Order: sequence, then C-alpha cells, then structure tokens
Amino acid sequence: MANKLSIIIFSGTVDKLLSAGVLSQAGAAMGNEVNVFVTFWGLLSFTKGEKKMIMPKEFENMGPALMEGMKREHVKSWYEMLQEAKEMGAKIYACSMACGVMNIKREDLDPIVDDMVGAAKFLADSEGGQVLFI
Repeated sequence: MANKLSIIIFSGTVDKLLSAGVLSQAGAAMGNEVNVFVTFWGLLSFTKGEKKMIMPKEFENMGPALMEGMKREHVKSWYEMLQEAKEMGAKIYACSMACGVMNIKREDLDPIVDDMVGAAKFLADSEGGQVLFI
C-alpha cells in the first residue's frame, strides 16, 4: 500500500510554490497518494490567468538569480511540477471556506484544481499520512 502525503499551501510566493511542486512531484513519483490543499494567499496563484513569480520581500533581490539558476538547471516551474504530479495521480483542492472569504468562485479557479473542499474533508483524507504546511 502506498504512503500518503498531504501538503497545505498557505502562501502564493514562489519559494513556497516551488517547494510544494517539488515535494508533490517527488511523492507522486514514489507512488505515494498525494493531496494538495490550497488556502488563503496560496489561492491567488491557483486562479485562472498568468502565473506570476511572486518573491517574498526578504528574497526579492534574489529573483533574477533564482530565475537564471532554474533556467540553467532546467528546473520546471512550480505549475509544471504540479501538473506532472497530477498526471501521476496527485489531487489539488481549493479550500472552500477561504474561497468564500476571498470571493473566489469555482469558475475562477485554474483547471489544475480538482475540487473545492472543506478543511474537515481534507484532514479526513489526510488521516494516517504525513501532512506538510508550506
């Protein structure tokens, strides 16, 4: 039986999104059940439209070096990593409560999002596995 990895994405900055992309892709490639729960500020990166590389303030001067390093090392974007994780069975969920608070409708969400669910459902689905808060 495969292990279970559940990732909570709270922030929409590229450092957090890259980490979530790497871990979800690696977990799925290892045969783990992977569930990603996107809430509050993370949701802004999961709406339709252009995916911007938002750097956290403390690292914003490192943005150009990060982009150059990713290009040099052929590192895919966080979005591409999550797409590949989904192709291996990972699921991505938007927090229904946070969507309501932020007035984000299901039709506003990027197609990469599988569904809108509540925290209780996500936690029930995460039971028995490892949960990471990014």
